[in-house]
Amino acid sequence: MTELSSLPDEALLDRLQRGAFGYFVQNMNPRNGLVADTSRDNSPVSIAVVGFALSSYPVAVARGWMERADAVQRSLAALRFFRDSDQSGSPTATGFKGFYYHFLDIHTGARVWMSELSMIDTALLIAGVLTASLYFTADTPDEAELRELADVLYRRIDWRWAQGDGGTIKQGWKPESGFLHYGWEGYSEAIVLYVLALGSPTHPIKGNCYTAWTATYQWENLYDHDYLYAGPLFVHQFSHAWIDLRGIRDSFMREKDFDYFENSRSAVAIQRRYTQLNPHEFTGYDENGWGLSAGDGPTDEQPDVFNEERRLFGYAARGVPYGPDDGTLSPSAVLASLPFAPERVLEAMRNLLTRYPQMLTDDRLASSFNPTVGAGAEQPWVSAGHYGLDQGIVLMMIENHRSQFIWQLTRRCRYISDGLRRAGFEGGWLRQGHPGERTDVAI
Repeated sequence: MTELSSLPDEALLDRLQRGAFGYFVQNMNPRNGLVADTSRDNSPVSIAVVGFALSSYPVAVARGWMERADAVQRSLAALRFFRDSDQSGSPTATGFKGFYYHFLDIHTGARVWMSELSMIDTALLIAGVLTASLYFTADTPDEAELRELADVLYRRIDWRWAQGDGGTIKQGWKPESGFLHYGWEGYSEAIVLYVLALGSPTHPIKGNCYTAWTATYQWENLYDHDYLYAGPLFVHQFSHAWIDLRGIRDSFMREKDFDYFENSRSAVAIQRRYTQLNPHEFTGYDENGWGLSAGDGPTDEQPDVFNEERRLFGYAARGVPYGPDDGTLSPSAVLASLPFAPERVLEAMRNLLTRYPQMLTDDRLASSFNPTVGAGAEQPWVSAGHYGLDQGIVLMMIENHRSQFIWQLTRRCRYISDGLRRAGFEGGWLRQGHPGERTDVAI
């Protein structure tokens, strides 16, 4: 671990990025292309993790980690599965109206855990589907089929249905009870959801749906930073994994003379200031010990939690500065902030890798760790196994920092650019006639 943390920046990032990619190779069912939510035994599939996997294969090919033919077959297996999946919306189906249940059985693809038909997780899946179609453009039968399947899967989603009778997109639907009784309120990772829903050539959302969502935003001043509030770091990262939001602004951000990329930079600064102040006096919190986000965490029932009287939250979306906060940090949330504040992120990662080597196995970051409730400062509580969402966001955001490869791909996607424009985004690379960047080069 000492050797890893002392590597030059590029070598360190290459090791961590390739380690993250290994998750998708090791936790995929080759029969259907589905990828497990976690590396723990009997884990179901998370459809969002499949989206991250589909986005990771082009990076792996371009970097020489995977043969192109292998990546195409893995991608085709997943796309064929979703095309042929049960879309009846029954309690044991795979999906409905082009959307998919959040968690699926890795062998049959049927719904598990009575999970909801998830609009945001479907959007993350489809973002990965489109990314694969933008990279695999060779004039071969397999790659032509991949592109055709990607278009079919995107076009059949009924985004308009997902509005229900409300002004914004619903968060989910269950066959037992219909739409969940809440929509998207406040800033969240849903920019990619709304962009895809607006860009649809078949069933786009109607009315002022996007504006209705941004009307629920919460603008705050925290630690002398004016910014669009969201507590957990993942909110400030997920849409950026696919969409280059640098220098483009919707109506809300034009009014604030700001943009979403700069907002994420502010989120990093606010996280660092919060942990530096450390209002709850947790172990390990300082300017290089931060990373509050969604992820696994200790609970009072776990045998490896010692002498902790405060409430522990288990799997939760931890945030700054209003909580919840139980001393649990996400190293992947730190690393996925790389495009926004590379120097600060690398300082923090080297610090965390040196102080808490237990959080890394096979060059792969644990979902979270908590030195306050472990066996001591040198033996923190560490989440068991690995989570696909963590590995996916790490891989993609390292790549966006290193080469902008994913951003360059998705700039070429007509559906995404159309969706951004319909949401009111202007400027930057969206300017009319802005030339697309070539992506058919090695990275």
